[in-house]
Amino acid sequence: MQTLIIIFWILAAIVVYTYVGYGILLFFVVKIRRMLGLRKSATGPLQDEDYPHVTLLIAAYNEHDYVAAKVNNSRSLDYPAGKLHQVWVTDGSNDGTPDLLRRHADVQVLHEPARNGKIGAMNRAMQHVDTPIVVFSDANSMLGKDAIKRMATLFSDPKVGCVSGEKRIQNKAEDNAAGAGEGLYWRYESLLKKWDAECYSVVGAAGELFAIRTHLYREVEKDTLLDDFIISLRVAQEGYTIQYDPEAYAVESASANVQEELKRKVRIAAGGIQSVVRLRSLLNIFRYGRLSFQFISHRVLRWTLTPLCLLLLLPINFVLAWQEGLMAFGLYATLFWLQTAFYVAALLGWFLERRSTRIKLLFVPYYFFIMNLSVFLGFGRYMKKTQSVNWERAKRAG
Repeated sequence: MQTLIIIFWILAAIVVYTYVGYGILLFFVVKIRRMLGLRKSATGPLQDEDYPHVTLLIAAYNEHDYVAAKVNNSRSLDYPAGKLHQVWVTDGSNDGTPDLLRRHADVQVLHEPARNGKIGAMNRAMQHVDTPIVVFSDANSMLGKDAIKRMATLFSDPKVGCVSGEKRIQNKAEDNAAGAGEGLYWRYESLLKKWDAECYSVVGAAGELFAIRTHLYREVEKDTLLDDFIISLRVAQEGYTIQYDPEAYAVESASANVQEELKRKVRIAAGGIQSVVRLRSLLNIFRYGRLSFQFISHRVLRWTLTPLCLLLLLPINFVLAWQEGLMAFGLYATLFWLQTAFYVAALLGWFLERRSTRIKLLFVPYYFFIMNLSVFLGFGRYMKKTQSVNWERAKRAG
């Protein structure tokens, strides 16, 4: 029984550290660095002539409904005239997206009829980029007016090789579980990224909006699922940092429902596991130091060990609570009932969502459960090689 107790506390410690402890640790590290005067000085806005030429690269597949809004949004961005270039790569699109884009004289359209996946399109498009900075964005993500300016400013530091913007979820009062959970998740992620950057480097960029120095782009394997993560981390592997500006943001709607969000999360989980395997050299903390520590704490545990710990915790806790007396409400019995209540809340969130009843407090445990379930489903797809590299956009809330 003593062995079971030790296992229980190890599993619990991993779970708590992954979702709460790492954030608390970052908070104190940031506070100490600020007290010691080690906070990175903010870079002020540049003169118009000092801003580099930038290519805004958008890989799109059948995005006919978003073309007009995205092109107009890109035109409205506050950036020196003639220095921001729109390039769309639309390989495989058959809904009229390329034809619609060709109506705009200031948009360069790269199109091939064959569909070879997003990363195949990006690899091909990067051969046509000749600006020092390239910004990647999605067709359905609308950028803040000064997003490109803020990102370009951070490249004034020669140690910065990649800049990640913030993904914001457009929340509405009638949000379902996907909207409530996804919005909360990304607000927490934004805070962690801000602290990660201040400590050393962000661990991966969000595909909705990120930028790199063009010469640092390396062609990515054609079966890659998380192109943004692989591209940004490989930049970091070369000794550059990934910085973050929460005011350089991209806004998109939440997934239409949890089923659509699960589909998206399963793909991300399969890609996350693939990324951990391909970036396994980053696990060498003696070589990469702080970057390795951040990589393991913020990403690797979430995509590998922690969901397994959650799966094992409940039955082990039940055995310990049974020995203690389930209704005695000792330490292990209390923890068991708290776990049970959490999963009941997740089940209730699912039940209420199906009946269009909005109680956001219950959507949080539901979203957390879906997020961890997706890791197991994603692992299955990764092992069976059944996750297609061709991207399928999740349906978004209206």
